[in-house]
Amino acid sequence: MTPTIIFYIIIVFLVLSYLRENIFSLLNLRYAQTHPLPQEISDLYDPDKRALQLNYQRSNTHIHLVTECVSFLAILLMLCLGGFAWLNDIVCGWTDNNILQALYFYGIIYLAQYVYSIPISAYDTFVIEQKFGFNRTTPKTFVTDTIKTIVLNVVLLGVILLAIVLIYNYIPEWFWLLAWAVVTFFTLFIGQFYSNLIVPLFNKQTPLPDGELRTAIEQFAKKVDFKLDNIYVLDESKRSSKSNAYFTGWGKRKRIVLYDTLINTMTTEEIVSVLAHEIGHSKHHHTLKSIISSSLLNLIMFALLGIILKYDIFAQAIGCETASFHINMLVFALLYTPISTILEFCENISSRRHEYQADHFVKENGMAQHLITSLKKLTTDNLSNPIPHPVVVFCLYSHPTLYQRIKALKEDEKH
Repeated sequence: MTPTIIFYIIIVFLVLSYLRENIFSLLNLRYAQTHPLPQEISDLYDPDKRALQLNYQRSNTHIHLVTECVSFLAILLMLCLGGFAWLNDIVCGWTDNNILQALYFYGIIYLAQYVYSIPISAYDTFVIEQKFGFNRTTPKTFVTDTIKTIVLNVVLLGVILLAIVLIYNYIPEWFWLLAWAVVTFFTLFIGQFYSNLIVPLFNKQTPLPDGELRTAIEQFAKKVDFKLDNIYVLDESKRSSKSNAYFTGWGKRKRIVLYDTLINTMTTEEIVSVLAHEIGHSKHHHTLKSIISSSLLNLIMFALLGIILKYDIFAQAIGCETASFHINMLVFALLYTPISTILEFCENISSRRHEYQADHFVKENGMAQHLITSLKKLTTDNLSNPIPHPVVVFCLYSHPTLYQRIKALKEDEKH
């Protein structure tokens, strides 16, 4: 195989990935516009709100298509015009230290990507979300969020990259294993302390006060023998009217986080049913299974990366003369796209099965109807697309559709 062949393979993968992403977006939009809602969810939207939902989906699809097009063209031009090789020459001119070269190289790429994303994010927030009544973010909050995100990502990603490059430089024979261990540890650490360390930089979390809701949550947790002491409310309403809830951490640091917007729009029973679904995930050990699965896949990825890092031919494919950590890792990321797509497809199949199992746990505890009404509210309140194209769901969705979940819950009730 020659560098030229590898270059054309990269281009083909890039084009196919771009076409896949955009074809699926257009399929979803077309399907939603031409298909009526199934009987089980026919009451979801009245005609006016259905038109509003389709308009919202159309607006999001259009900005997504523009964003993808610009990103695709930028990467394509960088590859075809030798942009990455040019950037490599610049950072190599700044320093002979290959550790600093990698940090400079990816730091510049990250900042360029993020700066490009800022006007798109601003348009999405202050035009689209504002138009459809979701936005509550002020310009000041938007600016401070942007600055915090840049600093946080530079620090966290920089530390991970530095650790991986150091391992590659000083213990190359064990690079794949040690780099995998570092990334795994970091992932577990963030999962455990995300709500304690990261969230407070952006939002306030306050303990859910005593009252009907807290009592109902605690009673359900006790009923199903699920130890839960930490229940918090997140002030998401300062940014958006959209609602959500999530679990984070495990062991003593396990906590429920409820958006204040969720509390304001749902009944106590509906909120408990949403949390029962999350408890169902824990009861079926879905988080542990996902961690093990993703860790094994990451191990394979680092083993393949360790092989590609050794050969000049991959660096030569994008115009560089010799192999370097940052250039070969970039080429690996581009070549890994079809593999990651296949793995994502398999993970989505497993994830959808987990969602059905968690829903069934809710049904077993007599809360199926409350979960159905809560899912409908989440859909309508967020103007979500209730009927994505079946092919897109099969290939890309980590959750079953609203229709599929409601149908499964009602079938369970019949049996």
